[in-house]
Amino acid sequence: MGDRFRAATMEDLPLHLVLEILTSGRLSAVDLVCLELTSRTFRGNHGFFPKNFRSLVDFAAFQLCGLHPIYASLRSGSQKEALNRCNGNWKLLLRFLQSVEQSSDVAEISGGNMQIRSGRYHTLLINDSVAYSCGSSLCGVLGHGPETTQCVAFTRISFPTSAQVIHVSASHNHAAFTTQSGEVFTCGDNSSFCCGHRDTSRPIFKPRLVEALKGVPCKQVAAGLSFTMFLSRQGQVYTCGTNAHGQLGHGDTLDRPTPKLVELLDCLGSIVQIAAGPSYALAVSSDGTLYSFGSGTNFCLGHGEQQNELQPRPVQLFRRKGIHVVRVSAGDEHVVALDSSGYVYTWGKGYCGALGHGDETDRTTPQPLSSLQSHLAVQVCASKRKTFVLVDDGSLYGFGWMGFGSLGFPDRGVSDKVLRPRVLDCLRGHHISQVSTGLYHTVVVTNQGQIFGFGDNERAQLGHDMLRGCLEPTEIYV
Repeated sequence: MGDRFRAATMEDLPLHLVLEILTSGRLSAVDLVCLELTSRTFRGNHGFFPKNFRSLVDFAAFQLCGLHPIYASLRSGSQKEALNRCNGNWKLLLRFLQSVEQSSDVAEISGGNMQIRSGRYHTLLINDSVAYSCGSSLCGVLGHGPETTQCVAFTRISFPTSAQVIHVSASHNHAAFTTQSGEVFTCGDNSSFCCGHRDTSRPIFKPRLVEALKGVPCKQVAAGLSFTMFLSRQGQVYTCGTNAHGQLGHGDTLDRPTPKLVELLDCLGSIVQIAAGPSYALAVSSDGTLYSFGSGTNFCLGHGEQQNELQPRPVQLFRRKGIHVVRVSAGDEHVVALDSSGYVYTWGKGYCGALGHGDETDRTTPQPLSSLQSHLAVQVCASKRKTFVLVDDGSLYGFGWMGFGSLGFPDRGVSDKVLRPRVLDCLRGHHISQVSTGLYHTVVVTNQGQIFGFGDNERAQLGHDMLRGCLEPTEIYV
């Protein structure tokens, strides 16, 4: 009779049900490891799975990797190489895949979600689907109205409707936001049509719905100097704004006042990520091909020459070597890319060591960053003459121009050059989930939801009222 009322334990659950829970997609790789460490149910194989899987958790990680969009898009050889880079550990591979995804989108952190983006003299933040901004409100870029010229602390941005913001992009003088429903809002200087509205007579001081994209649900935005890219949920790219260098990708140099589909990309397959430089654009397709178009200055297009490209052109070095690109970041004068095995590549202008190869030499085509080959990179971030690389254990590496301390090395001068990747020791006690860098300042988000900033704070772009600058990471409060 007593057994009838005995409390059920984990061991009583059918293994197929436990596996279904583990592979529901709600658990991170870290969650799986914690389960494996705390219960013998998750540590054992139970004869239920192929012998090459040591545990129930190991098999669950294998299945989750197979379902992940990055891994599922890889060719067989690239899948094997990615697993080998993770020492044959499916849990480690899952952590890599999840970290890559979250570092470029909204990151799931302790107690919620966040995304951070640095503009020229301002910073934009998503915290639990609410957008905030701080810094200089040049041309209405902060989205708080014409009466606001500066915000010394992160201040909530009001939208015309109760929007849940999922992605944001910050440029020099305009901003773009996408919402859970797929709507796109923009604000800032629209004199070049970069906000996607025909009205160019005055700045747009508060987020305004981009009417031309009604019926086209979007998931990503990328703001360039005077143009904007929009990525739909269907993997299509739309662009608007100035087109003097062909950065809109339509095969001509005609400006577009409202977003127009880049038809030349549409026939090349689904696009999974976009990035906008000052006058050039980058797009990564689901098959790992990187396309570039626009201004060829500083060799940023990666084709070995400096001529403009009026339409998307694949970067042949990656294609020729069978390298599957998963993420790319467009700096002012250089580019940094990440492949499916966690390797990093840089090219463009090498001034101040922004390419990380130990010199200031320009690279006309993508070159692997050999000094980081022993690390599994999960995010790359380029800006004005500096670069950051985030690796899977949460460590952050920086190199290039210190620029007001925006590389985060307190022992170096504010205008020094760091020619090779160097870990930010002052952040070693934190697991970094995301990094973004602007002209003279940098911000990071930790997996505990803390925000740290360093560099110039002359215009309160770090969200502090009393500080003029931060030579080492200082916590920012929302």
